[in-house]
Amino acid sequence: MTKSNPSTSRRLRVTGLELPVGDDLDRVRSLALEHLGLAPAELLHMRLIRKSLDLRGRRRGRAARWIVHVDVEIPLEAGGNKLERLIKSGKVKPAPASASLEVADLHDDFRTSPARQAVVVGSGPGGVFAALTLALAGVQVKVLERGAEISERSSLLAKFHNSRVVNPESNLLYGEGGAGTYSDGKLYTRVVDPLERNVLQELVRAGAREDILWEARAHIGTDRLHSVLPALRERLIELGVEFLWNTRFEGLVTEAGNDRKLKGVRTSAGELPCDGLVLAIGHSAEDTWRSLEKEGVHFAAKPFQLGVRIEHPQDLINDLRHGLGPEAKLLGAASYNLVNKKTERVQGAHSFCMCPGGKIVASIHSDGMLCTNGMSNSTHASPWANSAVVTTYTEEDFGPGAFAAVEFRNKLERAFFDAGGGDFSAPAQRIPDFLVGRETKNPGKTSYTFGAVPGRLHELLPASGVAALRAALWRFNEMLEGFSGEQGLMVGLESRSSGPVRIPRDKETRVAEGWANLFPVGEGAGYAGGIMSAALDGVHSAQAFLRHGVMS
Repeated sequence: MTKSNPSTSRRLRVTGLELPVGDDLDRVRSLALEHLGLAPAELLHMRLIRKSLDLRGRRRGRAARWIVHVDVEIPLEAGGNKLERLIKSGKVKPAPASASLEVADLHDDFRTSPARQAVVVGSGPGGVFAALTLALAGVQVKVLERGAEISERSSLLAKFHNSRVVNPESNLLYGEGGAGTYSDGKLYTRVVDPLERNVLQELVRAGAREDILWEARAHIGTDRLHSVLPALRERLIELGVEFLWNTRFEGLVTEAGNDRKLKGVRTSAGELPCDGLVLAIGHSAEDTWRSLEKEGVHFAAKPFQLGVRIEHPQDLINDLRHGLGPEAKLLGAASYNLVNKKTERVQGAHSFCMCPGGKIVASIHSDGMLCTNGMSNSTHASPWANSAVVTTYTEEDFGPGAFAAVEFRNKLERAFFDAGGGDFSAPAQRIPDFLVGRETKNPGKTSYTFGAVPGRLHELLPASGVAALRAALWRFNEMLEGFSGEQGLMVGLESRSSGPVRIPRDKETRVAEGWANLFPVGEGAGYAGGIMSAALDGVHSAQAFLRHGVMS
């Protein structure tokens, strides 16, 4: 295409282009030209922004189609009446301004003293992308991770799956990449952020498929994550970041005469100096939360979501979503996103972290507790589909106190562990049995690593949660007839889809309440609910540090 010049061109966002299933994405260019009324020579540049599947009207015989959004760059003088009408009606809008991980308006702390030091606790998405943002500004960054780097972590997990003996420091929750390493790298989020593409581009640079830049339900795949994470780590190391694996964060070191301004941290490897501390400790670091509270970091309970994993044969979900027509074979493993809204009588519930062609795993870090999660590889080749179905619990359910929600969650995880037999087997129940309060005598086959045993989930879950899930399952069956039939298996417990605590922080500077240079980020701080939202939170907090410096 012709090389563009920003002073003589304009960028527009075009939404809602319809591409028939089976058509090549190369046809999007001609669709955009036709939609805008432009000649081919007037399209200087086009970038695919979003591609999502539209199945509305299938029951009435309407064909499935892709809905595509693109950004285009055209000469200032290009376009005619058709384009102007589209702009006036709002159907075509100016493309959002581009963003960058790098900060142009650095605070004097960093402009005049580039040898500033930061410590990042946690190597999940929030920590890694905070570290990357700081390193791009020349900050000397050390990343502490209590677990192991990916190859060692994988070996330790294999031992756990063979022995059912948990390593408390390196497991499905702790280690390189955080909990997301074994939840298949889902990148879709409700967050609308101009920096989202920058994060995705870094992942592509590290080896993720390019289609994560536009797929509405983009995911990397657990198998690919195991090569993407080391490549991303090497990118940070080239920028001067140092990783300290198998190293525990043990406490804060404050300045003399100012017990709210950090000068370093205590770790299992010794004391480290720092001008700023990023806490990206994840949604399960209860021991770290409690030690931080003793050192004066404020915590508050927050509403959080909890429920079960629901598993079906993938072929059933394919039939329910895609039908049996010839185009169904072109669509691959089907997914779903189901919601039952809250009413005056019952709490709402929704599906979450849907894994087409995936498996259920034990997402735990200690003995005596059970939590499940879902994952899938990039090929979605498993014969099973699974998703969390969760509802929200509030102070009305778990009571007052900063850690009341944590204790509520722990109690349920212990109850499910015991109900499964105390060896990480999971209690399970067929959906029809759950709906009427009847035990399932034989749960049958499941993808869950340690297998399922008969369980009375309707008695293990709180009454309000049972009511919410039952209402949702009736509604889901109206949306997808057969969803709540005998082939649907409920496997519990899914309890870590969101964190139960929040570390209050300033909205602008993002420092923890009452502190000068402590930055809580991600799921463990209560400000994210997935890989992308955690990564973005890490970037924004690092940028706030670079712009505002150390608070006085």
